[in-house]
Amino acid sequence: MSKLTMAVAPRDHAQGAESAPVTLVEYGDYECPHCGAAYPVVKKLQETLGKKLRFVFRNFPLNSIHPHAEHAAEAAECAGVQDKFWEMHDWIFENQETLGDADLLAAAKELGLDAKRFVKEMETQAFLPRVKEDFQSGVRSGVNGTPTFFINGVRHERGAAYEDLLAALQAVAAK
Repeated sequence: MSKLTMAVAPRDHAQGAESAPVTLVEYGDYECPHCGAAYPVVKKLQETLGKKLRFVFRNFPLNSIHPHAEHAAEAAECAGVQDKFWEMHDWIFENQETLGDADLLAAAKELGLDAKRFVKEMETQAFLPRVKEDFQSGVRSGVNGTPTFFINGVRHERGAAYEDLLAALQAVAAK
């Protein structure tokens, strides 16, 4: 089984307490239809497990098949420095079919971001190094497709079905 090579740290985007008994890390691609299908599954897991779960999202854009994925990841990171990472993350997954530059800027405005700053950071690719750092950590951890999940640092091999993930998370939480 593959292990997470870069431990979860303060640099990560996380929902849930650091003290939660289970941490679920997803390496995801914002344009990937499988990640889009996993998005509501993760939301439901968070609702079901509550304080027992911490969720971390890391960028793994597959540029060769998803031409907007890397730029969408940069947009989420831009939003993150304005304390709106999760709002942009959700917006992107809920609007996967519209990830062009104008769409992402409209989302930034809708979410109340400083649009001027957002445009400047997107144009200069200010957060591309962060996106690439996530990607490389995924490669080192054996990620070769999206979504890929790790539960408390160990790769989850059974896919993104709610029942499979819930059973795996509950088993780890019970330990």
